[in-house]
Amino acid sequence: MSINDATPQEWDRSTNKIVNQPFITPKTGLEAWEYEDIPVTNDPVSAPQHYNAGNIECIDAIQESMTPDAFKGYCKGNALKYIWRMSYKGKPIEDLRKAIWYIERLIESELEHPTIVKK
Repeated sequence: MSINDATPQEWDRSTNKIVNQPFITPKTGLEAWEYEDIPVTNDPVSAPQHYNAGNIECIDAIQESMTPDAFKGYCKGNALKYIWRMSYKGKPIEDLRKAIWYIERLIESELEHPTIVKK
């Protein structure tokens, strides 16, 4: 089963029913908005437990397997996916946070490897 197959009930179990928990943005340091000070035991947006097994996080392994342009496309596609389906899974805020997370990774990647504009 992948993250995309999870039901709203499975998300509730994975988040220990913590709502409106803050998410950690990537290295860009951009703040999306302010949050209440709620303790985080599991962050299904920035660091899902099922993506952090072993010595490397899944997203880092994916990035290492791709060219910078391919990884930017991957991030863009995932952001669009979460925005597209936000109204269908019953967790629109969580899906929007995931989209923001991928946009933050896209910004980070663009800062490290600027796109060359072709004319």
